[in-house]
Amino acid sequence: MVMSTMQAATRYNVARSAYSENTFKRDNQKMERYHKTPVDHFQAYFSCSVVKAKRIFYTLFPVASWLPTYNFKDWLVSDIISGISTGLVAVLQGLAFALLVSVPPGYGLYAAFFPVLTYFLFGTSKHLSVGPFPVVSLMVGTVVDRLVVDGVAGGNSTIFPEGMSDEDRKVWVATSVTYLAGIFQLGLGLLQFGFIVVYLSEPLISGFTTAAAIHVLVSQLKFVLGIRVPSFMGKLSVMYTLEYIFNNIPETNITDLVTSIIVILIVFIVKEINDRYKSKLPVPIPIEVIMTVIATGVSYAFSFEERYQVDIVGNITSGFQTPLTPNAAVLEDSIIDAFSIAIVGFTVAFSVAKVYSIKHDYTINGNQELIAFGISNIFCGAFRGFAGSTALSRTAVQESTGGKSQIASLVSALLVMIVLLAIGYLLAPLQKSVLGALVVVNLKGMFFQFREVVVLWKKDKYDCLVWLVSFVAAVLLGLDLGLAAGVAFELLTVVFRTQFSQFSVLANINGTDIYRNRKDYQNIYEPEGLKIFRCPSPIFFANINSFRDKLIEVLGFNPLRILRKRNRAVLKIRKLLKKGEIMTTLKGYMYTPNASYTEDSSEDEDDNNNIENLDKPVEMKDLPLCIDWNRSLPGNLQVPGVDTHSVVFDFAAVSFLDVSAINTLKGILKELVRIEIDIYIAACDDLIIEKLEKCGFFDDEINTNIFFITIHDAILHILGRYDPEKTNYECDNRQGNVYVDNRELSNGELKKRDYTVRVETKF
Repeated sequence: MVMSTMQAATRYNVARSAYSENTFKRDNQKMERYHKTPVDHFQAYFSCSVVKAKRIFYTLFPVASWLPTYNFKDWLVSDIISGISTGLVAVLQGLAFALLVSVPPGYGLYAAFFPVLTYFLFGTSKHLSVGPFPVVSLMVGTVVDRLVVDGVAGGNSTIFPEGMSDEDRKVWVATSVTYLAGIFQLGLGLLQFGFIVVYLSEPLISGFTTAAAIHVLVSQLKFVLGIRVPSFMGKLSVMYTLEYIFNNIPETNITDLVTSIIVILIVFIVKEINDRYKSKLPVPIPIEVIMTVIATGVSYAFSFEERYQVDIVGNITSGFQTPLTPNAAVLEDSIIDAFSIAIVGFTVAFSVAKVYSIKHDYTINGNQELIAFGISNIFCGAFRGFAGSTALSRTAVQESTGGKSQIASLVSALLVMIVLLAIGYLLAPLQKSVLGALVVVNLKGMFFQFREVVVLWKKDKYDCLVWLVSFVAAVLLGLDLGLAAGVAFELLTVVFRTQFSQFSVLANINGTDIYRNRKDYQNIYEPEGLKIFRCPSPIFFANINSFRDKLIEVLGFNPLRILRKRNRAVLKIRKLLKKGEIMTTLKGYMYTPNASYTEDSSEDEDDNNNIENLDKPVEMKDLPLCIDWNRSLPGNLQVPGVDTHSVVFDFAAVSFLDVSAINTLKGILKELVRIEIDIYIAACDDLIIEKLEKCGFFDDEINTNIFFITIHDAILHILGRYDPEKTNYECDNRQGNVYVDNRELSNGELKKRDYTVRVETKF
């Protein structure tokens, strides 16, 4: 019943003129829009008004727009509870992720504290928990290990002053890289480059972060097993690290191993319980905090450090240290690394923020997020922290425990500050293996991304390949080169998708004005001598040759070859007429009785030497009789017949053409016109037509009359010209219009149409 109602509701009748683009614009009074010049944009950007100043202020300081309207009565308690839960997780993740940066765990607390303060002022997400993220931490740690081990930058100049400890060197490198990454983010934000995130697709991010999880896991094995492992940098570092660990597996510290296994199992199980029963639990069970407290107590009570030689967190400096200026040599030597860190950190954070903004129905500003993270990293680096983003688990805790705004993040930062100032020393006996185990457990979500490979393979092979290439490249080449390789391959797939487009031939669906691929339907109608060629993608230098090849395949002949054969035939006929060897008859040209049928090879050679002349339009004005190319020619003159009189190009999906494509397309269309095939372009965007005009596309052979509003408009016009038995038409040369003897054509002469269309094609 519903279906029949829908079918009845969607029937319609149409009675209108078949419009070309020119007349449609004229009859409907198309307005010419003013396109702003660079000077206009410059003046608008630097103009000043009270309204604009207010808008800029609220954009740069989002807190000024939402804090005055904050609902203290309904939200404050929820934010405090959420902030406490998030703060506990932030403390432990800060300590744990500091191991990835190769700095003392206490510096992770700085990374969990300072970015929150600045993001509170400049960020646009209500739920994002800013701070250490394992992938970004590992990328910073890679630079730290490389530069501290080498100790050299810029050729012969030493990075660090003599007498500086390795610990201080590592902290200096980490803060310098963080500072530079922040500068990149701030610069991109000020230049409005927030759109850069679109170049990192979900499959690429997923594959890259999964590979990063492999790097993180391998880097934590030395803590989990209690084995001292040297730092391996560059390509295949994961393989070299695993090889070293397996060769030295007998040196495993059993205490660290057993502790890690227990922590991993318990935390994993409780996290699963939290996920399964999150709707019934008021707050998630803080199992990481519980296990940390227990592990710290057990390690202290049984003197694990002295008795079992385990590595512990050790002394955590109370309070805040003096700001640290970046090392110029480190900045110079880590430009590429810092840029990668800036992009990855922002992309991950923006992706997470976008998920929660959609869920809670508010908007985030990509450019402002770049500015917020840039300032956060600069501020954090100045106070000896390291680059951050957002940990998925930490943000999930903040949102799931009722966080309503960044007030929750402020509360979590307050908790981190309490640990820094008052109780940090209590964590000194904590084993590093426990922190390593917590890092490993937090990788669960990233490792589950392996399941996406099967799903992507079923949905889109290209996206699956992007995932696999990003993953393999990041694992084998390292995170920096892996990211670059992933982006390069992703962009390459875009070229592949358009270069090998599925060009198709359309046909009319009987009883409608709809046109679809003729291979997909049976109830179709194809007018004789007419081809409808659809291009489903932009046309540019990479696919224009495929466009040409497919068109030739559809037509069944190469128009350039036909043109050359016709010109050769015309030249031959002229020569034979001069010699008196052919004559004109009612049937066309015929050889005279005394004609010679021998071929002159020198004439053919002359024609080949003047190949450019053969590509020009066929001129027959000087001949006594026009040549009908579809009839037999005299003697041995062989020119293939052409059974196509019109070609319609469907440009509905063509969003742009580059200069190379425009020049080649112009050549293709001229070849068709020169062999007397009419060309039409349907559903072409106005911007495409404007670009064609700017590029000098139109001339005496190709004019703007070839453009029609829809395929159906073009087909009706063609039928009015080439179906004289059904449609008597005359051409008014003064107006340039084709009229159909003042009558309506049922079905537009396309078979069994349920409505009437007045065929009056206007130019």
